[in-house]
Amino acid sequence: MRIGLGYAGLFVVLVLAPWLITWLGDPFWLSVLTEIVIWSCFAASINFLFGYVGLLSFGQALYFGFGMYGVALGITELQLSFWPAFFLGPLSATVIAFLTGILAVRLTWHYFAIITVVFSLIMYFLALTFKSLTGGDDGINFVLPDMFNAAGYKLTLTDATTQYFFMLIVVVLCFWLIRIVMASAFGRSLIAIRDNDVRASLIGIHVYRLRLAAFVIAGFLAGVSGALFALFGRYASASYMFYHVSGEGVVWAIVGGISTLLGPAIGTGIFILIREVVSSHWQHYALIVGGFAICIVIFAPEGIVGLWKKYVQKRGA
Repeated sequence: MRIGLGYAGLFVVLVLAPWLITWLGDPFWLSVLTEIVIWSCFAASINFLFGYVGLLSFGQALYFGFGMYGVALGITELQLSFWPAFFLGPLSATVIAFLTGILAVRLTWHYFAIITVVFSLIMYFLALTFKSLTGGDDGINFVLPDMFNAAGYKLTLTDATTQYFFMLIVVVLCFWLIRIVMASAFGRSLIAIRDNDVRASLIGIHVYRLRLAAFVIAGFLAGVSGALFALFGRYASASYMFYHVSGEGVVWAIVGGISTLLGPAIGTGIFILIREVVSSHWQHYALIVGGFAICIVIFAPEGIVGLWKKYVQKRGA
């Protein structure tokens, strides 16, 4: 009950955030909160694979990058309007996730992690090679089309509040999708595969197909976050396809709480806030981030959300 109230309280804070931040007097933090929302979806894609399927991917940056470039190239090269360009991002990521997943999900454990890194590196170097199209590490900029412009009414993401709510709604829908999937028979089959894939296959679960489906869903989620980030920065760069981006997402998900719905969002929020607060005073803020992550892994391996749940259960006992 208390956990449910905590989720409800978090939702209320997120809805009221633009006005609360305006009241506090520094609109910069609305931009930070928007970034947290976007990266939460990316961390959730990693948690979906690792927490619910047992596959640790260090290649989610690849699908994040395809989501970015789907939007950017859709606008700059294909001259698409806002909505077709936005949908092209996740679609591109989903297609490449399916193609790479056909090979990747045949492997498990560290072999799976290695092949996801390899795919990410291959696409990263290809993006650098075709710099005339992708811009390489320098990236490409684009002018953001209007979301809606008719009958004298215009809606655009250049307004910070509109941008925040658009991205919050999209990410909430992604988390809702994860919840629906995990509550279904498909989700329960994924848990069975995670716990023991041999036994799962013996009771008739097609392990390969379900792992591939989960891999594609995770790629879609990473693609959504990449598309949102491209719209947020009006920019796409090959540097976001490098595997260190995936590594950050893995840390966010683990610290927040693997196998929990909101764990990735909590972990992402904490680390981005530490970065923004400390980096303005000390350039070696990564030391604090690393130290905090190590402490959580050692003393609370179930993550912050898992630790909170234990505390609530103990208080209720």
